[in-house]
Amino acid sequence: MEPISSLSREFLYIPVKGPSGGEGVEVAFTKEDGKPAETDWHAAMWDNHSAAGADAKILVGPGGDGAVELPEGTYRAWVRVSALVEQPVLPGGLVPVI
Repeated sequence: MEPISSLSREFLYIPVKGPSGGEGVEVAFTKEDGKPAETDWHAAMWDNHSAAGADAKILVGPGGDGAVELPEGTYRAWVRVSALVEQPVLPGGLVPVI
């Protein structure tokens, strides 16, 4: 992913193969080699639906109001999809915050 300024408030899009966009979706951010704990998950939304899947979309940056504030560093993004029976947890790539 492209670097994001720690001063910027913007949506981060994480492509996910397979979902219809009707499932629940959450995003977590950990250290590069970390795994998410239950308290790391943040509600997200779906965007850019296609036959191949959709993007998990989450607001990051300062200012509160539901945005996830990420200090400077490199994070691994994780996506958790809540379907009827399955709940896959998928690595979503590294997010450099400068």
